[in-house]
Amino acid sequence: MTRAPLRIDAARAIVGFAFAESLRRRVFAVVLVLTVIFLALYGLGSYFAFREVENLGLGGAALIDERQLTGSTVFGLAMFATLFLGAVLGTFLTIGVVRGDAETGLLQPLVVRPLGRPTMLVSRYAGAAAATVIYVLGVYAIALGLTRVLGDYTPDSVIAPGLALAAAAAIIAAISMLASVFMASTAQGIAVFMIFGAGLVGGLLGQIGSALDSPSLERIAEIVTWVLPFEALYQQALYLISSETLGITGALVQLGPFGGAQQAGAGLVVWAAVYTAAVIALAVAGFARRDL
Repeated sequence: MTRAPLRIDAARAIVGFAFAESLRRRVFAVVLVLTVIFLALYGLGSYFAFREVENLGLGGAALIDERQLTGSTVFGLAMFATLFLGAVLGTFLTIGVVRGDAETGLLQPLVVRPLGRPTMLVSRYAGAAAATVIYVLGVYAIALGLTRVLGDYTPDSVIAPGLALAAAAAIIAAISMLASVFMASTAQGIAVFMIFGAGLVGGLLGQIGSALDSPSLERIAEIVTWVLPFEALYQQALYLISSETLGITGALVQLGPFGGAQQAGAGLVVWAAVYTAAVIALAVAGFARRDL
């Protein structure tokens, strides 16, 4: 009768430990420095982009909403950078969580009963994912504020795109956690970033397929983005920031940077949750079979 409460308390302690450890790691400080540099450059670039649009114009004002086009483009780039930095953070917060700690002897005392391996792994993921999600939402909010102040631009949807980016980063952290069960730290980092790159390539293939009217390329891109749903979430986020923009302006902004904007629907949220749970379940199963 006492084991369940003990396990819950232990799991909470591990989540708190993982979250605190995430904030103490040197990589978190490095990511914060990179974030400050990115936001400073983004603010500077946005200022000059909006100023040049006001001074010069793009021509064809009756057909193109210049401020909407500029705002969607620069903010789309900010969303890509936010996802990339979130992927970096989520990956490095889970580097060596299983195999690395096992090789150094730090893991063995944590997986004894009543905690157990599944509770330990899920708790460590929850702590790392929480830090990553909070970070992504924070950077997204700051970039949104800069865009509003410097360009008087507000995306068509404000909250949902940020949540989609945060969910995408959490999926990447889950993939990294799975890789940590089977790979050494260096191989884990390389593998996760190659997977991240594969997702981006899938998005670019979709753009090329759409431009060339190639059903084969579009189908390949669709498969890639659903096999790697963080890319589908990113495309959904891009779609949401300009979902109410119509005409030529809407057609231009829907192209999106680094992967075209695509509407995925409510099924994407369900699939992303199922996918994340399946990845963590595979990590738990693999961890249960490892010799420590």
